[in-house]
Amino acid sequence: MRIIPVLTAILVSVFLFFLVVERDALLSFARGADEAQAPIDLPDGAESEAELEAGIASEPRDGAIGVIAVKSVARQIDSAVILRGETQAAREVTVQAETSGKVVSEPLRKGAFVEENQILCRLDPGTRGASLAEAEARLAEARARIPETEAQIPRAEAQLEQARAQLEEARINDNAARKLSEGGYASETRVAASAAALRAGEAAVRSAEAALKTAQSGMQGVEANIESAQAGVAGAKREIDRLSITAPFAGLLESDTAELGTLLQPGAVCATIIQLDPIKLVGFVPEAQVSRVGIGARAGARLTTGQTLTGQVTFLGRSADPLTRTFRIEIEVPNPDLEIRDGQTTEIVIASEGQSAHLVPQSALTLNDDGLLGVRLVDDENHAVFHEVRLIRDDPGGAWLTGLPDKADIIIIGQEYVVDGVPVAPEFRSADASSSEPDQ
Repeated sequence: MRIIPVLTAILVSVFLFFLVVERDALLSFARGADEAQAPIDLPDGAESEAELEAGIASEPRDGAIGVIAVKSVARQIDSAVILRGETQAAREVTVQAETSGKVVSEPLRKGAFVEENQILCRLDPGTRGASLAEAEARLAEARARIPETEAQIPRAEAQLEQARAQLEEARINDNAARKLSEGGYASETRVAASAAALRAGEAAVRSAEAALKTAQSGMQGVEANIESAQAGVAGAKREIDRLSITAPFAGLLESDTAELGTLLQPGAVCATIIQLDPIKLVGFVPEAQVSRVGIGARAGARLTTGQTLTGQVTFLGRSADPLTRTFRIEIEVPNPDLEIRDGQTTEIVIASEGQSAHLVPQSALTLNDDGLLGVRLVDDENHAVFHEVRLIRDDPGGAWLTGLPDKADIIIIGQEYVVDGVPVAPEFRSADASSSEPDQ
């Protein structure tokens, strides 16, 4: 029963021996078997590009490698920047309560259109009306003290003038008494009395000045009380105004307003409103293409529903996303009928300056030893030469490239079998890959 596994192992060992050690003999045997088969005639154009490429690369012509090339001429194309993005509402806000209270208004349902300053939620006023009346009464009381306080100022000023006159009289009497005393015509008692009268006059002036300052400060106190009462009235009115929560702009309700009877605290949500006219298209531009986009540039977009949009670039970010190294871009699009919704996926095309480019098959692209993307050209002496290019965009007909001369003989088949300086025998085809019109 073990003879079959043993025979299998022997056959596998023999096959591996010929495959590894006698590989050349095995390939010669296989090639001889292929030559023994009768060739099959294929119709014109039936050979695949891979078979044609292999045949060209294996057939030297006087030491030159046979390749297929096209004579390409550069053309001006509209090098639009193509992005993937989404639609976003122009504005979105969550309206919140600024004071506490119970909702006493009927709710509005989501999807309803609301106008600017339309009431969304109305709260129960409670005792806020009484608070406003009390504040207004304090203001009236403070204003009522104005006449009484103002009257004290002239009275204090008159008392001050009287005290100053009495002081002047006392000063004259004191001076006369001193001179008479020096001539022996006045007693010391009179001199002492006049000096006492002078000091009394000075004290009366100081007292009158203090009374005037008191009257003036009393007026300032009244003015301060009035301002405090006015602030109390304004605060009470503001608290009453907060009972009516209104829409900051015209838009659509994205949620129901607060239900009747709900107790709202400061910061509680009343409703969410979005503005869809105009609507924004938001995308992210790679840093390699950000220099090709400017504010005010024309832009178009296609939604997944097939709807097409047009607008202008209104914002281009100056700071790159730290992870993706892309820049945010916003395009404003009119949306009067509100058909475009927030969050729809869209393909964005932004117009930029046209430039000269060649359209070649994508298979013609290759890499050199340094890993640079390019194509191989046929020079004037029929030698292969690598030329670095920059890919603008892909089309169904091929790839649009820049960085080449206006006229170039581009190798499209066989470029992988030659290096710079190798002689080639090009067979030119019509530039079918580059004959399609450039996309505008």
